[in-house]
Amino acid sequence: MAETQFGEYLISTDKSRLDIGCIHDFLSNHSYWAKGIPIETVRRSIEHCMAFGVYHGRQQVGFARVISDNTTFAYLGDVFIVEEHRKKGLSKALVRFILAQPEFGGLRRFLLATRDAHSLYASFGFEPLKNPESFMNIHHPNVYADNGQ
Repeated sequence: MAETQFGEYLISTDKSRLDIGCIHDFLSNHSYWAKGIPIETVRRSIEHCMAFGVYHGRQQVGFARVISDNTTFAYLGDVFIVEEHRKKGLSKALVRFILAQPEFGGLRRFLLATRDAHSLYASFGFEPLKNPESFMNIHHPNVYADNGQ
């Protein structure tokens, strides 16, 4: 488990501190990438990744997770800070803390997708894919609605 203090906020990898209800509410109701995600899917996704919570006192105010083999590849996803705590440098502190984890040192590729935070991630060295034609994916944008959940 790793933790760091950022002013009056704590960033931690302790999964026992995570507020699944808070995470589910944000992803399901306030994100553009996971609208309608079932709470059980959120639980399972956290089980199989390294998760990062951002806390103000006991209240969770942010989250991110990294899916990785901890050797060659990682994917950063589900990054958020709740609205009331934005514009305080928390996103930068969170990404900085994530990238400093020893598990992610020496990775060949660290990938993410964003619609609106390019400048945040660029400040840490993320850049558009040099050869996007080399990448392929299977994408089911309505998977949560399609499953009737």
